Order: sequence, then C-alpha cells, then structure tokens
Amino acid sequence: MTSLEITEIFEKFNSLKALVIGDVMIDSYLWGEVERISPEAPVPIVNVNKRENRLGGAANVALNLQALGATPFLCSVIGDEPKGETLIQLMQSQGLSNEGIVKSPNRITTTKFRVIGNNTQMLRVDEEMDTNVQDDESEKLFLAIENLIRKEKINVIIFEDYDKGVITSTLIDKVAGLASKLLIPVAADPKRRNFKSYKNITLFKPNLKELKEGLKLDFNPKDPSDLKNPVDELQVKNNIDNIMVTLSEAGVYFSQKEKNKDTVVFRQTIPAHIRNIADVSGAGDTVISVAALCLALGLEMSLIASLSNLAGGLVCEEVGVVPVDKKKLLKEALTMI
Repeated sequence: MTSLEITEIFEKFNSLKALVIGDVMIDSYLWGEVERISPEAPVPIVNVNKRENRLGGAANVALNLQALGATPFLCSVIGDEPKGETLIQLMQSQGLSNEGIVKSPNRITTTKFRVIGNNTQMLRVDEEMDTNVQDDESEKLFLAIENLIRKEKINVIIFEDYDKGVITSTLIDKVAGLASKLLIPVAADPKRRNFKSYKNITLFKPNLKELKEGLKLDFNPKDPSDLKNPVDELQVKNNIDNIMVTLSEAGVYFSQKEKNKDTVVFRQTIPAHIRNIADVSGAGDTVISVAALCLALGLEMSLIASLSNLAGGLVCEEVGVVPVDKKKLLKEALTMI
C-alpha cells in the first residue's frame, strides 16, 4: 500500500464506533525502588514512591480504541462496591460512557495489584471472582448492549474475554445473532471457558497458549503446518470467517474462510518485528483493538494482521498496561508495511 493509503486508514479510525463486551478490571500499581533484600525472607523490598490505578481488562481495549481515534462503548458487569465506584470514576476521567455498565451486589470488581520495582514487575496479586454472572444480570447486560448497538450505530463489536464470568455462551449467541442481522462485524479475544462458544463471527483471535488450552492440543509456533489442520477444523466447525493466532516472538498466523462456506482459502504467517520487550501485559488488548477497527473498514486480512502485529509489539516496549500510541504506530506502519 502507498503511504497515503495507510495514512487514510488511520484517519478513518476517527469516525468509527466500537462496542466492547467483557471483563473490566482495575490495574492497580505500586511503583518503587529496590535497594535491598528482606531479612525476613529472600525477597526484594520495594520502597514505594507512587501508587496508580488504571483501567484494565476489557476497559484497556476501550482505551486502545480511544487512543486510535475511535469512540468506544464498554459493556460489562462490575461489583456494586467501592472498587466498582473507583472503576466508574476511572472511566469518567477517560471520557468513557458508563451506559453499558451493570452493577451487581453479588460480585466484586476485579482488581490486579502489580508491584513494580526498578521498572520491573516483581509481584501481582489478584482480587476477583470468576463465576458466571447471574441470568438476570446477563439479561440486563444484553439489553444494554442491544440499546447501544441500535442507538449509536456501532461499526464493530469486540468480545474481550478474561474468564471472569461476564461473557457466557448464551450472551455470545445472542450478540452474534443480532450482529449478523445488522451486518456488524464481530471480533473475539477468547479464553478457555468460552473458547468453543464463539460461532458465526468475523474474527477469532487467540494467542498460542489460549489455542492450546482451548483445543487441548500442542503446537510448534515455528511450524505453520502444525497449526493448519486444527485451526481449519475450528474455523469450519464454528463458522468463523477469520482466525488470527498471535505467536509472540514467532509473529502471527492467520487464515481466511470463504464466508458461510466450509472452505479455508488463505493462510499466512507474518513474522514479528524485533523489539526491546519491557512488559507483555496488555499486548493482546492492543492487537484486538487494531484488528477490530480494520475489520470495520473492510480491509484485507493480511493488512489487518500486519498492523495488529506491529501494534502489539509496540506496547510491549512499555512497562505496565498502556494503550498504543497512534502516532508512533502510524510512523512505523509507513516504514514497515
């Protein structure tokens, strides 16, 4: 593609509206310096000099979409407790609508506490519950989703699944059915519990670990032929138009199926770009965000995979979960794609 065409794609991101469905959470950070080892146990002592709360999980996808210029709408179930209020405040501070957020007295708001010493993650402590939301809460969530889809004229829908119970197989079926009627592309970033429940969607984006766990098989990421048969079988069985598997340092593998037919027509592996990796946290959120916006624009899958692969690598150079830098991504895209 020409530089002008790439630039126009990035400009078109600004007109898109994306709906994100999934498990939202708070990423809570303790930043500090490590100068000695504890006399109580062989562990480092982190002298804290900064505390910070950030939006995480599916909310980080919304932040990535926002950073790319799109307008995101976040749909999830959170706890009706102080941390839930903290999450709402974080959303408001980022200019995100909370219209799609359902509060539940039966749940707590997922919080991941990360201790960072000398710019290196030393420890993570999770506070969460991962049982499925109750049926009435799931129905409230679907009604909020349906209302936003119709009212806001959504261009693309993203399932961002962290296996915390917000996304259920019933919710997937109902949203995918509605999206199909309204001709809205659907992308999914899965986890193990609902792995095989994503059917009749546009893009399915597991990483290698999720693919292995979801299919209960092992693969050699450096041998694309190892992925071919199981990915083809999943794609045809679940009627998924495109599957994109992120392979870390081995790049990304993708395959395309002819729409509503049982024929996989194209496969390709795109190598990773050499990076100074600082932290892989949140890279998958960035990949699905870029891929979804490209889907909404109807771009070729090879370009979608290339841009997504590039974006995922960029955020790995930063410490902590951070959204992609649009200007930096465009600059690299103009020189590397």
